[in-house]
Amino acid sequence: MNTRPEAPPPLSGLRIVEIGHFIAAPFATRILGDLGAEIIKIEPPDGDPVRGWGAQSNGASLWWSVHGRNKRSVAVDLKSPEGVEAVGRIIARSDALIENQRPGGLARLGFDRERLQELRPGLVVAHISGYGQTGPLRDRAAFGVIGEAIGGLRHLTDHPPGTTNLPPPRVGISIGDSVAGLYAAIGVLAGLLRRDGRTGSGGAEDGDISTVDVALTEAVLSLTEGIVTEYGALGLVRQPVGARIASAAPTSAYPSADGRWVIVAANSDLLFQRLTALIGREDLAVRPELQTNAGRLKHVNELDEAISAWSRQFDAGRLTELLAKADIPSTLIYTAAEIADDPQFRARGMVREVSDPLHGDLLHPGIVPHFPDSPGTIRCTGPEVGQDTAAVLAEIAGYSQDEIKLLYQKGVIA
Repeated sequence: MNTRPEAPPPLSGLRIVEIGHFIAAPFATRILGDLGAEIIKIEPPDGDPVRGWGAQSNGASLWWSVHGRNKRSVAVDLKSPEGVEAVGRIIARSDALIENQRPGGLARLGFDRERLQELRPGLVVAHISGYGQTGPLRDRAAFGVIGEAIGGLRHLTDHPPGTTNLPPPRVGISIGDSVAGLYAAIGVLAGLLRRDGRTGSGGAEDGDISTVDVALTEAVLSLTEGIVTEYGALGLVRQPVGARIASAAPTSAYPSADGRWVIVAANSDLLFQRLTALIGREDLAVRPELQTNAGRLKHVNELDEAISAWSRQFDAGRLTELLAKADIPSTLIYTAAEIADDPQFRARGMVREVSDPLHGDLLHPGIVPHFPDSPGTIRCTGPEVGQDTAAVLAEIAGYSQDEIKLLYQKGVIA
């Protein structure tokens, strides 16, 4: 048993400002906030639009409880000079800024590179946009689904050719936005290491700000394995394969007797031998053309038919038991119901109960990555709009109570 005292969260002591909306920038700051950074979310007086998304309880979004967690909300009218001044004073006492306006949007608010340099030498600034800060499409509007389409993901998640005329399915979550946010978080941490002289490149010269440029399209493209390389070398356009893996077989979703789907990943020589023994098809195991992965890919339809004929004999629970006993990677395809009750997720705190002031006890996904000796914590759930405006302006920006009262009266803050 580890008896050492628990250390502070890894990013404790960092302060990061978010001028973000929707998903990408807020997801980046949620990751950093979960790991201990203080996140100051700047939002308009009517709040981030995501506050109204998803299933509602007590008149409020349940998703917001997660999406906005571990943040302090400061509601400011950035169209007013006083609002820009207030946010500038917060930035001046922060380590990083993450935003997802269109390129040039931050400058139009009054925070161009020169102004940010004046406010906080050494600031790390992460820009998230559809196409990046440069290039012929920099000014074009985009959301995560656009990044998924241009980055190649939407083609790969399409139905296999010739199977249907339905449109290409979406992954089901805002993966394009989220992966862009993840890259922005990584970029901010790399920029802070460089600023502090903890990399081989040394510290930032004369306290220059460091810029991180993340495009939704590029973030998605970076996930798509070798599709561009395969095309460049062979003229090969990888096609959608549905539940299968294009480069390994047999791996797919197989039907159970009770109408559920079970994933089986027997995509190595050893696992293929185990699977054929389990399903009683040792004849497949000894066929010369099935001894390699390349050979199995050529005969994937035959293999999937054999596995499906076996899997349909059992309900999903029994299938997963048999496959686990044979040490073959496999699982029932989980819904939220299975996730909530999963003993592995529960044991590691990946599904945990938190207290939300508006909703009461809620289930939240835990914190990733996991630092056993210094875990991050869910210090607060998504705040109300402007919940921390007065406190942040007093504690961080140095406003007096009379000044704060006047800003409220003018409608500059909420």
